[in-house]
Amino acid sequence: MAEALLARVEACFQRAEQYFKRPFTRAQVSLRLRGQRAGVAHLNENLLRFNETLYRNNQEHFLKQTVAHEVAHLVAHQLFGMRIKPHGEEWQNIMRAVYGLEPNRCHTYEIERPSRTVYLYRCGCQDSPFPFTARRHSLVTKGQRYSCRRCRSPLSYTGQTRLEQN
Repeated sequence: MAEALLARVEACFQRAEQYFKRPFTRAQVSLRLRGQRAGVAHLNENLLRFNETLYRNNQEHFLKQTVAHEVAHLVAHQLFGMRIKPHGEEWQNIMRAVYGLEPNRCHTYEIERPSRTVYLYRCGCQDSPFPFTARRHSLVTKGQRYSCRRCRSPLSYTGQTRLEQN
C-alpha cells in the first residue's frame, strides 16, 4: 500500500521539475501521522508525514489531492523560501498550474473519533455529574480545585468514570 503513496510523491516531484525546469530535493516520507490531519509538510526537515488510517480509508482521493497538497508545500518552500504563507498565492498557483487541482486547504475525510474516559464530579446542588477530561482530573489530583458556578461548593470526584463517544 505504501508503494502507491511513494510513487505518487515521486510523480508530484517529477511534474514540478518538468514545469519549473529545475530539480527539487526529495523528501523523506512517513506514515506515522495521527489524529485529524491527513498530511503535514515539515519544511525545514524536508519531511512529509501522512495519516495512514485516512490514506487507507480514502486511497484514491488521498493519492490525488492530499499527496499533491503536501508536495506543493515543499516545492513552494524550495522555490520561494520561508517568507510565504502556507496556503498563500504561491502554493495555490502550484496546485493549479502544476497539478491541475483546486487548492483546497482542508480535507473532508470522515474521521473515526475514539471514545474517551471522563471522570465524574459532583457539587452540593446538582444531581447530574460534571464530566472532567483526563487532563482536568489529573490537575485535580495535583491540587487544582474547581467549584460549581451555581452554588460555589467545591466539586468532588465521585470515584466513577464513563466512556463518551467524541
